[in-house]
Amino acid sequence: MLIMKGMITALCLLMTACSSYQTSEEEIIWRFQVATPKHYDVWVEHLEFERSGVRHWWHPVGGMSCCWKGPDGPTGVLGRMEPFPNFVAIQWFSFAEQVFYQRLIEIPSEWKEQMRALAPMVTHVDVRMRPRYILAFGLAPGGEIVVWMKNQIGNEVELARFQANEIAGDKSAYQARTESYLQEHGGYLKQHGIPTTGW
Repeated sequence: MLIMKGMITALCLLMTACSSYQTSEEEIIWRFQVATPKHYDVWVEHLEFERSGVRHWWHPVGGMSCCWKGPDGPTGVLGRMEPFPNFVAIQWFSFAEQVFYQRLIEIPSEWKEQMRALAPMVTHVDVRMRPRYILAFGLAPGGEIVVWMKNQIGNEVELARFQANEIAGDKSAYQARTESYLQEHGGYLKQHGIPTTGW
C-alpha cells in the first residue's frame, strides 16, 4: 500500500511537471541550428540575430558538412537564440559551387507561437510533449534556405523557403579548404553533380 501511494504521488508530480512545462515565456530556451546537405559543405562567414530595440548578436559557425533530411537531419551547429529574434542574417561560401551567398530573413511573429505548440519528443524512456524550440536553417546549393521548427530529428516542420543572393567574395581565401574538400567529395560531385533545386 505504501509503495502504491508513493507511485501515485510520483505520477501526480510528474503529470503536474509535464502540464506546466514551458508554459511561460521565461521557461523556453530558444535555440537555432544550421544544416547543409552531405557532400555539399559550406563555410558560414556570418550568422547574426536581432531583436529590434533589444539585442543584436552573432554566433560563430564556420565549416558545415551535414546534415539535411532523413535519420540524421536536419541537424548541425547548435546555439542559443535569446531573445527570440525578428531578424536573422546569414552569409556563407559554398565549396561545391565556389559561390558566396547572403540573405537577411525577417522572422514572422507567428513562428514563435507555432513553435510554442507542444509536439511529441521521444526519449530513451518515454514520449514527452515539448515545444519545437529549435529553429533550423538549411543551406543548400543554389542559395536555397529551408527553415524548419523542431524539438528533435524526426518531428521537424518546414516553415518557409528563401532564396539567398549571390554576392562577390574572395574565393582565394578558401583555396586550401577547397582543395581538401574536393579531395574528399570531388568524386561524388562528378557522379551526382550539384543540384540547385529539389531540396
